[in-house]
Amino acid sequence: MLPNDPPSDQSACASTPTPETPALSPSDKPEEACGVFGVYSPGETVATLAYFGLYALQHRGQESAGIAAFDGNQVNLHKDMGLVSQVFNETILSKLPGALAVGHTRYSTTGSSRVVNAQPAIVPTRLGSLALAHNGNLVNTAQLRAELSQRDHTFITTTDSEMIALALGDEVNDGKSWVDAAASAFQRCSGAFSLVIGTPDGLLGTRDRNGIRPLVLGTLPKDDPELPNRYVLASETCGLDIIGADYVRDIQPGELVWITAEGLTSIQWAKKAERKLCIFEMIYFARPDSVMHDESLYSYRLRIGRQLAQESYVDADIVIAVPDSGIPAAIGFSQESGIPYAEGLIKNRYVGRTFIQPTQGMREAGIRMKLNPLKDVLAGKRVVIVDDSIVRGTTSRKIVKALRDAGAIEVHMRISSPPVTHPCFYGIDTDSQDHLIAATKSVADIAQQIGVDSLQYLSWEGMLTATRENTNSFCSACFTGEYPISVPEQLKRAKLILEKEKVAPV
Repeated sequence: MLPNDPPSDQSACASTPTPETPALSPSDKPEEACGVFGVYSPGETVATLAYFGLYALQHRGQESAGIAAFDGNQVNLHKDMGLVSQVFNETILSKLPGALAVGHTRYSTTGSSRVVNAQPAIVPTRLGSLALAHNGNLVNTAQLRAELSQRDHTFITTTDSEMIALALGDEVNDGKSWVDAAASAFQRCSGAFSLVIGTPDGLLGTRDRNGIRPLVLGTLPKDDPELPNRYVLASETCGLDIIGADYVRDIQPGELVWITAEGLTSIQWAKKAERKLCIFEMIYFARPDSVMHDESLYSYRLRIGRQLAQESYVDADIVIAVPDSGIPAAIGFSQESGIPYAEGLIKNRYVGRTFIQPTQGMREAGIRMKLNPLKDVLAGKRVVIVDDSIVRGTTSRKIVKALRDAGAIEVHMRISSPPVTHPCFYGIDTDSQDHLIAATKSVADIAQQIGVDSLQYLSWEGMLTATRENTNSFCSACFTGEYPISVPEQLKRAKLILEKEKVAPV
């Protein structure tokens, strides 16, 4: 049964802000949109597999979670606000029978955190209901919604994910098969989308023509060779590892896979596919144990740390990281520079959102819920602190102050990515351009604002060269402003308010 909450005013997993309601994330990091998971395993009840897959993808979204399981033509859905472990228990999972399941864990921006926008999205069709899980963000949501409105649809949400599901449903209702309908519907969508779609007849998976968001294919071992192959789709390989599935390959940009009892069928629905994987997946979003380009992302992050040390060495006593995302690059920096690595900040990994506000006295005392410095490690030391990015600078300033309060005599910050100067329109929640500190200030000004003795970023060239892949196969628009998918002017104006002004030099 679907929730009956009234629709909210946001789009996508990470909503597209409007000029009237800008997105202001409480974090000082870019926020990922969602994690998707799908599993087809004939002869097995797979809801528990979907649960563990989402558990491994929890880092991609912590606000809501959902699983839709297909038992023949019957689709059983459970979704709610909260972490995967909070939304599901054994009793709930036992009420989700079926050999095919689709799961989703979601990040959303301020004001959009409501059950009605949790996924999977369910849409009835003449062939039975479909359940869609989406990671990414469309840039033509308004146009698609207008087209769908002409067919008298009643919208449960204003998410672009629902728009994709309704477009697919329309194509099915017009007489097409699931595969032909999907290929037609995806042609109507512009932007970033990695999708896992459950149907009564099989499991669909696809990526947009640029493959901006990741999606991988895996197989589960089977005891009976007479049984059909058991397939898994996930945003990252860590979602395969947790359930013992073997990684097979990435779903390619513009590819659609159709998984049924007959096996796997692949078609290329996008004729002009050109890979533009989001480089932030490599730097920050994906888990370090996930595999891209035949190696763990931990290995890539070590390399960019080494590259960072080559580009911005400074004489210091210790190298520390902002945990957890800065750790691999900090270790790489230490290895290349010869400066010892140490833990200088301890992270409370059990901190979530709290609605209990600290008292004024606690705020003045410098309440530290997430990170606490180790005074005996830092006292009297010249410290290099490595982080993966700076968006607004608010968190960086607080961390630097905490290090100095703990006795560090010098603080040198090194960032394992270039300055973020442009917002994202493809499924990352970044602020409008005037809130991005590197869009309005020089590196020297940022250093002064956050209170460090020196600040240096990784070069754009160093970041891409370290991938050891074709450097043209990545989207790095947040660093350059060169968007691989055309963005409508209305959407651009909502975020690129400084586009006509000169961006501060690096």
